[in-house]
Amino acid sequence: MALEAAPDSPRVFNVLFLCTHNSARSVMAEAILNREGRGRFQAFSAGSHPSGRINPYVLDLLAKLKYPTEGLRSKDWTEFAQDGAPRLDFAFTVCDRAAGEVCPVWPGQPMTAHWGFPDPGDATGTDAEKAAFVADVYRMIHRRIGIFVNLPIGSLDRLSLQKRLDDIGRMDPALADMPQAS
Repeated sequence: MALEAAPDSPRVFNVLFLCTHNSARSVMAEAILNREGRGRFQAFSAGSHPSGRINPYVLDLLAKLKYPTEGLRSKDWTEFAQDGAPRLDFAFTVCDRAAGEVCPVWPGQPMTAHWGFPDPGDATGTDAEKAAFVADVYRMIHRRIGIFVNLPIGSLDRLSLQKRLDDIGRMDPALADMPQAS
């Protein structure tokens, strides 16, 4: 069964990006999908152990790229498991640590996949080197999300869609190339 829109209105898919601290990768993914999703997706982000702040290099990059940042905040993933939380269609972990944790039960029983990326919090060196590292991670996330938003979601059955989501997660993040079929 494919994920379908109501016949009289376009379907908006709710997507949650998960990371441990919800300070960099998941926040960038939220901002990117909300822009690139062209109204077809509503993105959120959260963390298992939120830091309570967003990485300043991430905020700086998003501002330079003219993303709205005023609503971005580091939040606990339990916000999305409570009554009244958005029904989720997709939930993606973007860090290896969060992928290994037991997640809450999400409303909507979303399709899940792991899309790991390097941690901007691990960046070392000068401010310019840290900013460059964040920009590189941004590029990797942007590439995967670009592939995701162009999937024919409405015409894929759940098994085929899950395979595509997993394939996106297996892309080499440094090269941002899709894996070849074997």
